[in-house]
Amino acid sequence: QVQLVESGGGLVQAGGSLRLSCAASSRTFSSYAMGWFRQAPGKEREFVAAINWSGGRTYYADSVKGRFTISRDNAKNTVYLQMSSLKAEDTAVYYCAADTSGRVHPPYEYDYWGQGTQVTVSS
Repeated sequence: QVQLVESGGGLVQAGGSLRLSCAASSRTFSSYAMGWFRQAPGKEREFVAAINWSGGRTYYADSVKGRFTISRDNAKNTVYLQMSSLKAEDTAVYYCAADTSGRVHPPYEYDYWGQGTQVTVSS
């Protein structure tokens, strides 16, 4: 069983920045691909970013490319999402997820999810 706990959400003005963190309770975190997703009110959950087990490969949705950066610290069992140049349309609940299969390349299949953290961007 893997527990994922997100933190770092909040209210920020458009153009501002936030860094989300996701801490994992697992001794084998360094073998997992990790992802960030988001869900805005009335919309389906959508992919934001992913990172492979080593941090050497990252993937982004077109809507956040160049503004968001995913990274990880395997020594701390934590994955991050640095969000910059935030827009009102980035407002959503952000979830982190883990693919524990050991899959090296996408598409990843996430089998554990966090509870989410709210990000609200005021225009």
